[in-house]
Parts: sequence; C-alpha cells; structure tokens
Amino acid sequence: MRNAVPPQDAAADLNEAVRLHRLGSLDEAELLYRAVLARFPVHPDALLNLGLIYKARGMFENALGLWRMAAVNNPDHGGAPLASGKVLSMLGRLPEALAGFQQALRIAPTDVDALNCRGNVLARLGRHLDALASYDQALGHQPDYGLALINRGNVLGYLRRPEEAVESYRAGLRLHPDSVEALGQLLHQQLQVCDWLDYDQTSTLIAQRIGRGESADLPFGFLSHSDDPAAQLACAQVHARARFPVRPAPLWTGDAYRHDRIRVAYVSADFRNHAVAHLIAGLFELHDKGRFELSGYALGPSVEDPVRARIRAAFPIFHDVARLSDLEVAQMIRAAEIDIVVDLTGLTTHCRPGIFAHRPAPLQFNYLGHPGTVGADFFDYILADGHVIPPGAERFYSEQVIRLPHSYQVNDHSRVVPPETPTRVEAGLPDDAFVFACFNATYKLNPQVFDTWMRLLSKVPGSVMWLLESHPAVVRNLRAEAQERGVSGDRLVFAPKVTPEDHLARHRLADLFLDTLPYNAHTTASDALWTGLPIVTCAGQGFAARVAASLLNAVGLPELITESLEAYEALALDLATHPERLADLKARLAARIKDAPLFDTDLSRRHIEAAYTAAWERQQRGEPPAAFNVEP
Repeated sequence: MRNAVPPQDAAADLNEAVRLHRLGSLDEAELLYRAVLARFPVHPDALLNLGLIYKARGMFENALGLWRMAAVNNPDHGGAPLASGKVLSMLGRLPEALAGFQQALRIAPTDVDALNCRGNVLARLGRHLDALASYDQALGHQPDYGLALINRGNVLGYLRRPEEAVESYRAGLRLHPDSVEALGQLLHQQLQVCDWLDYDQTSTLIAQRIGRGESADLPFGFLSHSDDPAAQLACAQVHARARFPVRPAPLWTGDAYRHDRIRVAYVSADFRNHAVAHLIAGLFELHDKGRFELSGYALGPSVEDPVRARIRAAFPIFHDVARLSDLEVAQMIRAAEIDIVVDLTGLTTHCRPGIFAHRPAPLQFNYLGHPGTVGADFFDYILADGHVIPPGAERFYSEQVIRLPHSYQVNDHSRVVPPETPTRVEAGLPDDAFVFACFNATYKLNPQVFDTWMRLLSKVPGSVMWLLESHPAVVRNLRAEAQERGVSGDRLVFAPKVTPEDHLARHRLADLFLDTLPYNAHTTASDALWTGLPIVTCAGQGFAARVAASLLNAVGLPELITESLEAYEALALDLATHPERLADLKARLAARIKDAPLFDTDLSRRHIEAAYTAAWERQQRGEPPAAFNVEP
C-alpha cells in the first residue's frame, strides 16, 4: 500500500525527530518517529530512520523488518533497500545484501553509495571483476568519490594489479587522508612491488596513528613494517572494535558437552595449494582419531587441487562453507557441538573472524595462519612456543598463550624433494658464484634489509642475490634500488614460478638463505631447512620477527640466530667467505633433518593434542582459559 497522505503532513514531527536523532537522543527521536507512524503507518522516512535507531542498538532483525515494510509499501523509495543491504552485509548475509543494493539501484541507478556498497559485496563474494566495474560506475558519476577509489584499490590488490592499486589508493587518500586503514593498505601494495619511495615516512605515520588509538593499517599488513608487539596488539584491537562494534549474541552459552572424543574443528581459507596447507596436511592425517573427532570447514576459494583432495581425505567430516554467511557457519559448528574450534586463517586473506565472534564453541584457538594476536576477546588461546612469544611477552596478546616445547610450527614430514636438481645455468644462475637466496614474499622486503644485502654483494666478489619473480615491477624496482647502492642490477637473479616440488629442488643451487625483518621467513624458512639450505636470521621482538629463530632452534642450529642487523650481516659475510664453516653447517643440518623436532610431524601432533586436551580439561572443570606450557 502506498502512502495515502502526503509525507509533508508529518514534516514537523519528522524534522524534529531527525534533529534529535543526529544529536544522539535516540529515545526522544524514537517517540517522534512512532508518532509519525501512528498517523502514517508506512511513511518511508519514519520507517527508515526508526530502523536506523534499532540498528544502532544492535536490534538488526527489528530494523530489517521495518525496512522490508518500507520497501514493499514505497517501491520508489531507495533508502530502505540500501539500509537493508548494509546491515545484511555486516551480518555476512551477502546474497541478500546484494539483492538489497540491486533493488536500490533499480530505483536510483546513479546512487554512488549503493554502487560502492554493491562493489564491496561483490568483492566479498569473490566476484572481483564485477566489483571493480561497480566502483568504476560510481566513479563515472562522481570522480572524486574517495571511498570508491580506496575500495577499488582493495580489489585491484586482490587481482594482483598492485601498481594500479597504489594509484587508486593515492587518489582516494588525497580526498580522504584519514580513511580507515587505507594508508596501510597503500603501503602494503607498494611493498608488493618493492616501491619504497616513501617507505619511512608512511610507516612512521601509520605507527603514530596507531599509537594514538586510531585505525591506520590492517593487522596482518602492519606486521610487515612494525616490530613493536605493543603496537601490533593496539592495531589488532582497534581493528576488532571497528569490525565488531556490536558483538552478536553467543551461540554457545555455557552448555556442558559430554562426548566420547574431543571434537575439534579446523576452519581455514587455505585448504588448497597454500603455505598453511603444506605445513599442516600431515597433522590432519596423523591426528589420533580414537581420542579426537575431527572436522574441517573450508572458507575462501573453492579450489579443487591435489592439496585440497588430500586434506579432504584426511577429515572424517569436511564442509565447503565458502558461500555460507558467518552466522550460518557458526550455527553449523554450534550444532555439531564442537569442543575446540581452531582458526587457521586469523586476519590473513579471506579471513572470516565474524564466525568466531558468534562464539560457536567453548574453546576458540588462533593458530598458524596469522603470526600474531587477533586482538579480539572471542579467541581464548594462541598456540606458540617460547621463542616466538618469550616469557614476559604474553601481555601483547589478547589470547592466553600455550607454548609448545620445540616450535609452534607443524611441518609435513612426507613432503617430497625431487632427486633431480636443475643446473645453475638452467636456473639463470652463474656457475661459480656464491648464491645468497631469499624466497620470501616481496612485501617482507624493505630498504634496511636490502641495504644489508647489497653490502654483502659488494663484499663478496661475484656473488648474486636470488629472489622470487612475482611481478615485473619487482624486477624493475629492485634492480634500480641495487644500482642506487652501487651494485649492478644484473647481480639480482629472479626465480620464475614453478611447482612446489620443483621449487624445493632448486633450493640446492643456493649457498645461504638470508632472512627478512621484521617479518621473517616462515614456511619459506622450513622449505630451506628441509632441503638442507642454512638460513641466517635476525630475531626481532614480535611473533612474526622470531619465527625463523624458533625453527632454527628446533633443528639444533641456534648459532644462525642473530640479534641485530649488524651481527646478521657479519655472520652472513663470515659464512660466505669461509666455505669450510658453511660446509660444516650444511653437513650438520643434513644429519639432523630427519630426526629434528621441527620435521617430526607425529611429535608435533602429540604436543598439539596435549595442548587441546589440557585446555579442554580446564574448560570441563569450569575454569577460565589460562596460559600454560606443554611439556616435551
């Protein structure tokens, strides 16, 4: 039914309600909106604004009900479908949110807010090219729409078009210099192509803003340029508060489960050809199925590859939940009466922390995917060790810390390194040169570490630095950076993408792996050690900056850990210029690989299961989560 009475008949009450609403006097505004609705029951603005009050109070279903009434009775009024789409998007009900934005755009095709919001939902649905088109439509109508430019940068980054993403972020930040987290996302995309033009200035500004309690970077991106664990916690907490301003009601409310086996659910966006999957697949296969009932929940891309097939086969129960909302996934976990849910994604790509905000399980763990705190009180524990979180550093984590005896990082002892090694010529390397290598992702590289590498190349005649070839701009920018430091760009050699197995095999061509700081090699460090390639690291302060130290301790080579970049450079130079010392290290590493705790998957399995059991027993006794160490 359409409004039978012209809306202006309610104008006085409505205007006063809006004034009070803007002042934050929600109770008084609600009374006036209701007064309008008592006379005009389907008045579109009164229904819309009363719904916004409900939204502010966290009464989302009430708000959606009012907006449905407004949309049905006022089909030419786009405010209600747009407001519905925003709340449905926040609730993770993405197909419904998309329908709301589409309805709003049928009414007002040039509404840039609706076009921008539609782009956000399309991006979350994995339809990144459609999202890009929606942002471009918005910018076609309003070229100075900064929010659309920033969101466009997000999608371009996901599409691995970092240079275009940087351009879009810069344009957006010129219009909105204080835009939430965009400055950090700009820096992250610059780091993807080793564009260090304003690295010091930008990273300092981000740190200052976070120090003031402002949002300036995503927590995962912040790890690549901050080694301050207190700032990392602050960044994660600000992000959690912004992402979950109103916490949903918990699905698990204290019910006591009594199962024959402890029910453990692993949730990950990386059950595919991904570093996390390569590390943890063996654990899933070796878990004690007599004591633990396992299930897997796959988020993110629904990729069917050999790694996904292997992981699927390891789980008695496996769900692909990529297209379900956060609430629907959480409801599945709650209905299955899961005792312990383990998030393997944290705040990395395709993360879904909203699932855990619904508190679907009595115990919720942060493990492996995100090397740091998530800053949210709905995670109870983080699995770590005494190296990545040394005694006294617990205060920088919102989770209770469980320390495993050797290294927190589980590895797959069954990974095969092909016996055939390519020649150096085939790999583009000089036959007789000393080969320094670093196969870390390019966002982990920074000017300070690169300075050190170039000094090493200058001091070791004929040596080369072997890096991953991830983007043409990386090659161009790093060779230019080398030239600026007096080193020929030809002494940087870039390894093209190959299969994981062939990548492992070519490690044998390198002489020494050089780590990065403040974000160390993680899986890449394990790859190097597994193939017998020593790694020199500099241990920092945060979790991400101490992983290589953890791994080196777990293979019995602590002498490769340094505490400053000066000591790191000196050790690398010593090994590069004393072949007998390097040969001794390689021989000791080769002798230890098979028996080292780092690569003993079953030992790691026993320690992780002991952690789960101890946490579960505390919960069964009615005790709150508390930090503890797992004994070897």
